[in-house]
Amino acid sequence: MTEAGRAAGAALAMLLALALSGAAQAGDATPPSHTTLTYDGAAIANLGGGLRRDTAYVGNLRLDSTFDLDRIAGWPQTTAYVNAMWLHGGQPDAFIGDAQGVSNLTAPPGVVLEEAWIQRNFNAHGVSLLAGKYDVNSEFYTLQSANLFLNSSFGVGPEFAQSGIDGPSIYPRTALGVRVAYKPSPGVILRTAVMDGVPVQREGHRYDAFAPGDGLLVVSELALLNRPEHALEGDARLRTGRDANLPPYQAKLALGVWHYTTDFVPLDSASTTARRHGATGYYAIAGGVLARDRTHDARALSGFVQFGVGDPGVNRFGRYMGLGAVLSAPLPGRDTDELGLAVARARDGIDYRRLQTGAARTTATETTWEASYLAQVSPWLAVQPDLQYVVHPNADASVPNAWVFSLRFELSYDL
Repeated sequence: MTEAGRAAGAALAMLLALALSGAAQAGDATPPSHTTLTYDGAAIANLGGGLRRDTAYVGNLRLDSTFDLDRIAGWPQTTAYVNAMWLHGGQPDAFIGDAQGVSNLTAPPGVVLEEAWIQRNFNAHGVSLLAGKYDVNSEFYTLQSANLFLNSSFGVGPEFAQSGIDGPSIYPRTALGVRVAYKPSPGVILRTAVMDGVPVQREGHRYDAFAPGDGLLVVSELALLNRPEHALEGDARLRTGRDANLPPYQAKLALGVWHYTTDFVPLDSASTTARRHGATGYYAIAGGVLARDRTHDARALSGFVQFGVGDPGVNRFGRYMGLGAVLSAPLPGRDTDELGLAVARARDGIDYRRLQTGAARTTATETTWEASYLAQVSPWLAVQPDLQYVVHPNADASVPNAWVFSLRFELSYDL
């Protein structure tokens, strides 16, 4: 067995032992811990265009454990969460040549502790505090309807996802930090996260935190939600983040801002010693139910829109826009299925474009159209065929437009 395999086994065994020990203390039908073992896999084929025709497989074995520390240790309104992953497979972007990422599963191979945090709620005051290794995209810059799609940009826009020294604290590399949330009234949430400016896992298989030069990443978001009280519990299939099992909302509007406090090399500088302090970006996202079948409550049409502005002085993408629509229960007898169509458009910033001196680069944008169908085959199996059409991969007009087909599946089991 390889070192990665042994590490994966050890991590999974540790989490399983913790979960079972918590369950043993329960003494009733509802244990104080919950553990889910999930396997996501996807076969991805470039049918034509891009850099070359090829195929790749990517996979993610994930173990999620949630612990009610009020019942386990007597800490009121306190929860702990641990998420360990074994990431494996190829890199489809290497033969497609796109910049946004056709698969949100793609990651460097290895075993990672994606999240490990503790959260204390003060429900009487509408306050929640969280500290630990935390994926900001689990709560920030996220829309339920957009999460159907497989292109990475529909999870978080590339103007933010590809910012900073080595990206923000999102999948597959997260950082240490704290998050505070305040709910002044029903349907209104203010969140701020202060994270290490560089993820814990670094190049060369190094691990570090709050090292000199890292700086901080500060993300703030104001979210307005309309979540019906009678709504059924959500479905976590092909979803990540703690909001996956929440009831679907009727509508959501969120405005966010992010800022790095460290120094960066400006893209417009000919000197490698030049520095510019800080980098800032903004985003606005909205989504919700547009129409519902009065004779069939499960059938509804939802829509979403994303708009982001990056910092073109130090990062590649200056702007991003995404929009899409999702039809739930699209076929008779398939109430848990979803059918969606979406488009993501990323635009290079002016400073990055000035660096591209090749005459062939006559465009500044990469646009991806995606059509996807999610079929819930059984309570433990979901299958998702997906087709994407990438226009100007890597914003390079000399690269042929690419047709990319993916067949993704998820196996999930509650331990």
